[in-house]
Amino acid sequence: MSEARAALVAHARESIARGSKSFRTASRLFDRTTRERAWLLYGWCRACDDIADGQDHGGTMHATSDPARRLADIRARTQRALGGAAGIDDPAFAGLAVVAAECAIPRRYIDDLIEGFALDAAGWRPRTQEDLLLYCYHVAGTVGCMMAIVMGVAPDDAPVLDRACDLGLAFQLANIARDIAEDAAGGRCYLPRDWLVEAGIDPSDPMAPASRAALAGLARRAADLAARYEASARYGTPALPFRSAWAVLAAAGIYGGIARHVAADPERALESRVFTSRGEKLGWLMRAAAQAAARGRLPAPGPRDPDLWTQSRIAPGRAAI
Repeated sequence: MSEARAALVAHARESIARGSKSFRTASRLFDRTTRERAWLLYGWCRACDDIADGQDHGGTMHATSDPARRLADIRARTQRALGGAAGIDDPAFAGLAVVAAECAIPRRYIDDLIEGFALDAAGWRPRTQEDLLLYCYHVAGTVGCMMAIVMGVAPDDAPVLDRACDLGLAFQLANIARDIAEDAAGGRCYLPRDWLVEAGIDPSDPMAPASRAALAGLARRAADLAARYEASARYGTPALPFRSAWAVLAAAGIYGGIARHVAADPERALESRVFTSRGEKLGWLMRAAAQAAARGRLPAPGPRDPDLWTQSRIAPGRAAI
């Protein structure tokens, strides 16, 4: 490993340690090369998220007064990095250039992820469940696809990439179910307007005390949808090497635990942040090892639920929203 690459990997390792205990835990299960590449990809995603939301490694989100400038900064630094001009002074973006070159990550996934930040910068809100899932593709499904490629999935292996996208959707839906109150405090709401109206909730004031019971029902609805995508994602693991499948299944279990906690007690999720405990993480590491060993014996899935969105609905070269 070159000295410059080693420095970028060290920066990315520190970023994931600060930004996501769940993903840090799961990433330890990868072989060394895959682990380093996963860290490099995470480091760029984390940096973009922090720039866009005024955060520090996923801390408290702050309303920003200059979202367009922040978006332009993300685009310019990403383009500079992919053009070979980023150095150790911009390690998160230089790390993206390294992993994109090593794994032949299609540019469309990088651009589509940035389009997710563009939606937030424009103050976009979903009107329908389809809108919500398109948004989840941009901000998380793309990451699932890129991570699959980092693990060795061919960039043109559509069936496996669809299942990787499902896991990204599951993670983002779990985030949305968990963070309703936090998002509202930041002036955002990712629950579809159609859901809110159907539940009798004023879209302009979803956190109104009189709406709490109905809002808890929507938190459970988002969490249940996350669980359906998590289940679908598991059918992609037979295509992965054992250690990668172990890491994916551990991440699915650990992060899926957030959605399961919300579904079990959505009222509590509106009052305090839900998380998976250290004991739960360790339990999922052990269960995931057994699941990875048995992944080749998964029953063949039946016809996929047509209500479950897939990235194939997006025309090539066109932004989803």
